[in-house]
Amino acid sequence: MKASSLLPVLVLFLAPVLTSSGLILPLDCSDIYNHNTSQPSGVYTIYPIGATSAVQVYCDMESLGGRWTVFQSRVDGSVNFYRPWDHYKTGFGSAATEFWLGLENIFNLCLRKKYELLVIMEDFEGNSAYASYSSFFVGPEADGYRLQVTGFTEGDAGDALSVHNGHMFSTFDKDQDGSQVNCARLYLGAFWYGDCQNANPNGVYSWGAEGSIHGVGVEWSDWKGSNYSLKSISMRIRPVQ
Repeated sequence: MKASSLLPVLVLFLAPVLTSSGLILPLDCSDIYNHNTSQPSGVYTIYPIGATSAVQVYCDMESLGGRWTVFQSRVDGSVNFYRPWDHYKTGFGSAATEFWLGLENIFNLCLRKKYELLVIMEDFEGNSAYASYSSFFVGPEADGYRLQVTGFTEGDAGDALSVHNGHMFSTFDKDQDGSQVNCARLYLGAFWYGDCQNANPNGVYSWGAEGSIHGVGVEWSDWKGSNYSLKSISMRIRPVQ
């Protein structure tokens, strides 16, 4: 597997595709790749709902065939991910480093195409792993941006997301999880918590097995357990072929 777990700072801008019917703006990184298959990995502008919705994302054009739109990335702890609902709804961070695309943008992408999911991660000892899922969908805000992720197909990271399938997104100020406690507050993150988590990619950026507080780190328990905070993790989607 050739996987890009760390995102190099490379900012690129793609001109809209001119057609006989007018300007066609790229919805996601797959559109950018299909317009020019030689485009390298980097930061591009996409338009989830048209010309007024421009947003920069990192496009991974290499891992497992490329065309991936990165919607979440942790690489160095430079961005605080313990944030309220409104931040997670609209998005925050820098597409070239630490980033959250925004639940509304993710939902709008999922409305228009059927996506698969790839999660790539790295520990502090230089090991990397991944997990892939054949189906990924996020519902509307009215339903709590509910996650539908199924079809774990492969990956040495193991399947830490199946227990999160079917759950709404929760932040410390909007508790929609499947637990009697506020999982976002308990694990200092924000995610599709159930009761509570096997994965906490938006947790506190820490250092490996430091483990001073159980479960609050950037975690993928099926790979490194629930007391190991990863060096990097990113979640990316592309249309199902």
